[in-house]
Amino acid sequence: MSSVLKLVKNPAKIVYIFDKVGISRLIPDRAYLKMKYRASFGRKLNLKDPKTYNEKLQWLKLYDRCPEYTDIVDKYEVKRIVADIIGEEYIIPTLGAWEKAEDIDFDALPEKFVLKCTHDSGGLVICRDKAELDIEAARKKLKRALKRNFYHLGREWPYKNVKPRIIAEEYMEDEATGELRDYKFFCFDGTPRALFIATERQKAGEEVKFDFFDMDYTHLPFRHGHPNADTIPEKPKNFELMKSLAEKLSAGFPQVRADFYEVNGRVYFGELTFFHHNGFMPFDPEEWDYTFGEWITLPKKTER
Repeated sequence: MSSVLKLVKNPAKIVYIFDKVGISRLIPDRAYLKMKYRASFGRKLNLKDPKTYNEKLQWLKLYDRCPEYTDIVDKYEVKRIVADIIGEEYIIPTLGAWEKAEDIDFDALPEKFVLKCTHDSGGLVICRDKAELDIEAARKKLKRALKRNFYHLGREWPYKNVKPRIIAEEYMEDEATGELRDYKFFCFDGTPRALFIATERQKAGEEVKFDFFDMDYTHLPFRHGHPNADTIPEKPKNFELMKSLAEKLSAGFPQVRADFYEVNGRVYFGELTFFHHNGFMPFDPEEWDYTFGEWITLPKKTER
Protein backbone atom coordinates (compact mmCIF):
# COMPACT_ATOMS: atom_id res chain seq x y z
CA MET A 1 0.00 0.00 0.00
CA SER A 2 2.83 2.40 0.85
CA SER A 3 4.42 1.81 -2.56
CA VAL A 4 1.10 2.71 -4.23
CA LEU A 5 0.90 5.95 -2.24
CA LYS A 6 4.47 6.82 -3.20
CA LEU A 7 3.58 6.27 -6.84
CA VAL A 8 0.47 8.45 -6.63
CA LYS A 9 2.58 11.25 -5.13
CA ASN A 10 5.09 10.98 -7.97
CA PRO A 11 3.35 12.05 -11.20
CA ALA A 12 6.61 11.87 -13.18
CA LYS A 13 6.90 8.18 -12.32
CA ILE A 14 3.29 7.58 -13.33
CA VAL A 15 3.84 9.20 -16.73
CA TYR A 16 7.03 7.19 -17.21
CA ILE A 17 5.21 3.93 -16.49
CA PHE A 18 2.27 4.87 -18.71
CA ASP A 19 4.68 5.67 -21.57
CA LYS A 20 6.69 2.49 -20.99
CA VAL A 21 3.76 0.08 -21.07
CA GLY A 22 1.80 1.95 -23.74
CA ILE A 23 -1.14 3.06 -21.59
CA SER A 24 -0.49 6.70 -22.47
CA ARG A 25 -1.41 5.99 -26.10
CA LEU A 26 -5.02 5.62 -24.98
CA ILE A 27 -5.09 9.09 -23.42
CA PRO A 28 -6.28 12.01 -25.64
CA ASP A 29 -3.63 14.58 -26.57
CA ARG A 30 -4.93 17.41 -24.40
CA ALA A 31 -5.25 15.26 -21.28
CA TYR A 32 -1.86 13.64 -21.85
CA LEU A 33 -0.09 16.99 -22.28
CA LYS A 34 -1.65 18.32 -19.08
CA MET A 35 -0.55 15.23 -17.20
CA LYS A 36 3.00 15.29 -18.54
CA TYR A 37 3.37 19.04 -18.03
CA ARG A 38 2.41 18.74 -14.37
CA ALA A 39 4.87 15.87 -14.00
CA SER A 40 7.65 17.96 -15.57
CA PHE A 41 7.03 21.33 -13.87
CA GLY A 42 4.96 20.58 -10.79
CA ARG A 43 2.12 22.88 -11.82
CA LYS A 44 -0.93 22.94 -14.06
CA LEU A 45 -0.61 23.59 -17.78
CA ASN A 46 -2.21 26.92 -18.67
CA LEU A 47 -3.71 26.53 -22.14
CA LYS A 48 -6.17 29.43 -21.86
CA ASP A 49 -3.47 32.07 -21.42
CA PRO A 50 -0.04 30.43 -21.82
CA LYS A 51 2.93 32.62 -20.88
CA THR A 52 6.06 30.48 -20.91
CA TYR A 53 7.89 28.96 -23.85
CA ASN A 54 7.10 25.44 -22.68
CA GLU A 55 3.40 26.23 -22.17
CA LYS A 56 3.14 27.77 -25.62
CA LEU A 57 4.78 24.74 -27.23
CA GLN A 58 2.02 22.57 -25.73
CA TRP A 59 -0.60 25.02 -27.06
CA LEU A 60 1.00 24.84 -30.52
CA LYS A 61 0.91 21.03 -30.45
CA LEU A 62 -2.85 21.18 -30.01
CA TYR A 63 -3.85 24.16 -32.11
CA ASP A 64 -1.24 24.85 -34.82
CA ARG A 65 -1.78 21.82 -37.01
CA CYS A 66 -0.67 22.73 -40.51
CA PRO A 67 -0.46 19.58 -42.70
CA GLU A 68 2.88 20.63 -44.26
CA TYR A 69 4.59 20.22 -40.88
CA THR A 70 4.62 16.44 -41.46
CA ASP A 71 6.95 16.69 -44.48
CA ILE A 72 9.06 19.31 -42.69
CA VAL A 73 9.92 16.96 -39.81
CA ASP A 74 10.54 14.06 -42.22
CA LYS A 75 14.34 13.93 -42.51
CA TYR A 76 14.08 12.75 -46.12
CA GLU A 77 11.30 14.97 -47.46
CA VAL A 78 12.57 18.15 -45.76
CA LYS A 79 15.72 18.16 -47.90
CA ARG A 80 13.68 18.88 -51.00
CA ILE A 81 11.73 21.61 -49.23
CA VAL A 82 14.83 23.31 -47.84
CA ALA A 83 16.76 23.03 -51.12
CA ASP A 84 13.94 24.92 -52.87
CA ILE A 85 14.24 27.75 -50.32
CA ILE A 86 17.98 28.18 -49.73
CA GLY A 87 19.66 26.01 -52.38
CA GLU A 88 20.96 22.48 -52.89
CA GLU A 89 24.48 23.44 -51.80
CA TYR A 90 23.40 23.44 -48.14
CA ILE A 91 21.99 19.90 -48.19
CA ILE A 92 24.01 16.94 -46.89
CA PRO A 93 24.06 14.37 -49.73
CA THR A 94 21.84 11.30 -49.29
CA LEU A 95 23.63 8.05 -50.13
CA GLY A 96 20.60 5.78 -50.00
CA ALA A 97 17.10 5.27 -48.61
CA TRP A 98 15.40 2.08 -47.46
CA GLU A 99 12.16 1.02 -45.78
CA LYS A 100 13.72 -2.02 -44.11
CA ALA A 101 17.02 -2.40 -42.25
CA GLU A 102 17.57 -5.71 -44.07
CA ASP A 103 17.67 -3.88 -47.41
CA ILE A 104 20.65 -1.65 -46.57
CA ASP A 105 23.51 -2.41 -48.96
CA PHE A 106 26.50 -1.84 -46.69
CA ASP A 107 28.92 -2.90 -49.44
CA ALA A 108 27.80 0.05 -51.55
CA LEU A 109 28.36 2.57 -48.76
CA PRO A 110 31.68 4.40 -48.26
CA GLU A 111 34.06 3.75 -45.36
CA LYS A 112 32.43 6.54 -43.32
CA PHE A 113 28.71 7.32 -43.27
CA VAL A 114 25.70 8.00 -41.05
CA LEU A 115 22.44 6.07 -40.95
CA LYS A 116 19.35 7.71 -39.49
CA CYS A 117 15.62 7.16 -39.38
CA THR A 118 13.48 9.79 -41.06
CA HIS A 119 10.60 9.69 -38.57
CA ASP A 120 12.12 9.90 -35.09
CA SER A 121 14.90 11.16 -32.86
CA GLY A 122 17.53 8.69 -31.72
CA GLY A 123 17.53 6.15 -34.54
CA LEU A 124 21.12 6.98 -35.48
CA VAL A 125 24.16 4.91 -36.46
CA ILE A 126 27.48 6.70 -36.96
CA CYS A 127 30.12 4.75 -38.86
CA ARG A 128 33.67 6.11 -38.84
CA ASP A 129 35.25 2.87 -40.06
CA LYS A 130 33.15 0.33 -41.93
CA ALA A 131 35.67 -2.42 -41.17
CA GLU A 132 34.87 -2.08 -37.46
CA LEU A 133 31.09 -1.59 -37.79
CA ASP A 134 28.91 -4.23 -36.13
CA ILE A 135 26.43 -4.48 -38.99
CA GLU A 136 24.07 -6.81 -37.16
CA ALA A 137 23.87 -4.48 -34.15
CA ALA A 138 23.28 -1.54 -36.49
CA ARG A 139 20.41 -3.36 -38.19
CA LYS A 140 18.85 -4.27 -34.83
CA LYS A 141 19.00 -0.67 -33.62
CA LEU A 142 17.39 0.60 -36.80
CA LYS A 143 14.71 -2.11 -36.72
CA ARG A 144 13.70 -1.02 -33.23
CA ALA A 145 13.64 2.62 -34.32
CA LEU A 146 11.44 1.85 -37.33
CA LYS A 147 8.79 0.42 -35.00
CA ARG A 148 8.59 3.59 -32.89
CA ASN A 149 6.09 6.34 -33.50
CA PHE A 150 7.76 9.42 -32.05
CA TYR A 151 4.38 11.13 -31.76
CA HIS A 152 3.42 9.02 -28.74
CA LEU A 153 6.33 10.24 -26.58
CA GLY A 154 5.19 13.86 -26.32
CA ARG A 155 2.35 14.29 -28.81
CA GLU A 156 4.49 16.06 -31.38
CA TRP A 157 1.71 15.46 -33.89
CA PRO A 158 3.74 16.22 -37.07
CA TYR A 159 5.59 12.92 -36.54
CA LYS A 160 2.38 10.87 -36.35
CA ASN A 161 2.11 10.20 -40.08
CA VAL A 162 5.75 10.39 -41.19
CA LYS A 163 6.64 7.33 -43.26
CA PRO A 164 9.31 5.32 -41.37
CA ARG A 165 12.44 5.03 -43.51
CA ILE A 166 16.21 4.80 -43.15
CA ILE A 167 18.55 7.11 -45.00
CA ALA A 168 22.34 7.10 -45.33
CA GLU A 169 24.22 10.39 -45.43
CA GLU A 170 27.82 11.41 -45.88
CA TYR A 171 29.83 11.44 -42.65
CA MET A 172 30.58 14.99 -41.55
CA GLU A 173 33.32 16.24 -39.23
CA ASP A 174 34.91 19.66 -38.98
CA GLU A 175 38.71 19.56 -39.09
CA ALA A 176 39.11 22.65 -36.88
CA THR A 177 36.97 21.39 -33.95
CA GLY A 178 37.37 17.65 -34.48
CA GLU A 179 33.64 17.15 -34.11
CA LEU A 180 30.30 17.96 -35.70
CA ARG A 181 28.89 20.91 -33.80
CA ASP A 182 25.21 21.78 -34.01
CA TYR A 183 24.21 25.43 -34.38
CA LYS A 184 20.53 25.62 -33.47
CA PHE A 185 18.65 28.89 -34.03
CA PHE A 186 15.38 29.65 -32.23
CA CYS A 187 13.27 31.61 -34.70
CA PHE A 188 9.98 33.42 -34.22
CA ASP A 189 7.94 34.52 -37.25
CA GLY A 190 11.11 34.50 -39.32
CA THR A 191 13.28 36.31 -36.76
CA PRO A 192 16.15 34.42 -35.08
CA ARG A 193 16.37 35.48 -31.42
CA ALA A 194 18.75 32.97 -29.85
CA LEU A 195 20.79 29.91 -30.63
CA PHE A 196 22.64 27.21 -28.79
CA ILE A 197 25.73 25.30 -29.80
CA ALA A 198 25.89 21.59 -29.01
CA THR A 199 29.46 20.40 -28.37
CA GLU A 200 31.13 17.19 -27.17
CA ARG A 201 28.22 15.16 -28.54
CA GLN A 202 30.40 12.27 -29.69
CA LYS A 203 33.01 12.53 -26.92
CA ALA A 204 33.19 9.25 -25.02
CA GLY A 205 32.25 9.52 -21.37
CA GLU A 206 31.09 13.13 -21.68
CA GLU A 207 27.60 14.61 -21.56
CA VAL A 208 26.76 16.84 -24.49
CA LYS A 209 27.16 20.56 -23.73
CA PHE A 210 24.65 23.31 -24.63
CA ASP A 211 25.70 26.96 -24.70
CA PHE A 212 23.13 29.64 -25.55
CA PHE A 213 23.82 32.96 -27.29
CA ASP A 214 21.86 35.95 -28.52
CA MET A 215 22.15 37.26 -32.07
CA ASP A 216 25.16 39.40 -31.13
CA TYR A 217 26.86 36.21 -29.96
CA THR A 218 26.67 37.18 -26.31
CA HIS A 219 26.70 34.11 -24.08
CA LEU A 220 23.36 33.83 -22.23
CA PRO A 221 23.39 32.99 -18.50
CA PHE A 222 21.13 29.95 -18.30
CA ARG A 223 21.06 26.21 -18.75
CA HIS A 224 18.46 24.18 -20.57
CA GLY A 225 18.72 20.42 -20.64
CA HIS A 226 22.51 20.10 -20.49
CA PRO A 227 25.44 21.88 -18.82
CA ASN A 228 27.48 24.64 -20.41
CA ALA A 229 30.89 23.78 -21.83
CA ASP A 230 33.94 24.51 -19.69
CA THR A 231 35.21 26.74 -22.49
CA ILE A 232 32.70 28.92 -24.35
CA PRO A 233 32.60 27.81 -28.00
CA GLU A 234 34.10 30.30 -30.40
CA LYS A 235 31.87 32.15 -32.82
CA PRO A 236 31.49 30.17 -36.05
CA LYS A 237 32.95 31.77 -39.17
CA ASN A 238 29.61 31.49 -40.98
CA PHE A 239 27.49 32.83 -38.13
CA GLU A 240 25.88 35.61 -40.19
CA LEU A 241 25.20 33.25 -43.08
CA MET A 242 23.52 30.71 -40.81
CA LYS A 243 21.45 33.49 -39.26
CA SER A 244 20.35 34.62 -42.74
CA LEU A 245 19.44 31.06 -43.75
CA ALA A 246 17.50 30.61 -40.52
CA GLU A 247 15.46 33.72 -41.33
CA LYS A 248 14.48 32.32 -44.73
CA LEU A 249 13.62 28.85 -43.45
CA SER A 250 11.57 30.08 -40.48
CA ALA A 251 9.46 32.65 -42.32
CA GLY A 252 5.76 32.02 -41.77
CA PHE A 253 6.11 29.87 -38.65
CA PRO A 254 5.11 31.13 -35.16
CA GLN A 255 8.31 29.47 -33.93
CA VAL A 256 10.71 26.85 -35.17
CA ARG A 257 14.27 25.81 -34.45
CA ALA A 258 16.52 25.81 -37.52
CA ASP A 259 19.67 23.68 -37.19
CA PHE A 260 22.92 23.89 -39.11
CA TYR A 261 26.43 22.48 -39.17
CA GLU A 262 29.66 24.23 -40.08
CA VAL A 263 32.10 21.78 -41.67
CA ASN A 264 35.46 22.91 -43.01
CA GLY A 265 34.19 26.38 -43.81
CA ARG A 266 30.89 25.28 -45.35
CA VAL A 267 27.37 25.40 -43.91
CA TYR A 268 24.99 22.46 -44.06
CA PHE A 269 21.33 22.22 -43.07
CA GLY A 270 20.50 19.89 -40.18
CA GLU A 271 16.77 19.92 -39.49
CA LEU A 272 13.74 22.03 -38.58
CA THR A 273 12.26 21.29 -35.16
CA PHE A 274 8.91 22.61 -33.94
CA PHE A 275 9.05 21.42 -30.33
CA HIS A 276 12.47 21.83 -28.74
CA HIS A 277 12.95 19.26 -25.96
CA ASN A 278 9.28 18.41 -26.51
CA GLY A 279 8.34 21.47 -24.46
CA PHE A 280 8.99 19.60 -21.22
CA MET A 281 12.45 20.83 -20.23
CA PRO A 282 12.72 23.46 -17.45
CA PHE A 283 14.98 26.49 -17.86
CA ASP A 284 17.52 27.29 -15.16
CA PRO A 285 16.82 29.99 -14.07
CA GLU A 286 13.09 29.83 -14.85
CA GLU A 287 12.83 33.47 -15.99
CA TRP A 288 14.18 32.41 -19.38
CA ASP A 289 11.12 30.22 -19.91
CA TYR A 290 9.10 33.46 -19.81
CA THR A 291 11.60 35.34 -21.99
CA PHE A 292 11.41 32.75 -24.76
CA GLY A 293 7.65 32.61 -24.28
CA GLU A 294 7.33 36.35 -24.91
CA TRP A 295 8.91 35.86 -28.33
CA ILE A 296 6.07 33.57 -29.49
CA THR A 297 2.94 35.18 -30.91
CA LEU A 298 0.35 32.44 -31.01
CA PRO A 299 -1.57 32.05 -34.30
CA LYS A 300 -5.25 31.37 -34.78
CA LYS A 301 -6.29 27.89 -33.77
CA THR A 302 -6.18 25.23 -36.51
CA GLU A 303 -7.25 22.29 -34.33
CA ARG A 304 -8.24 19.17 -36.24
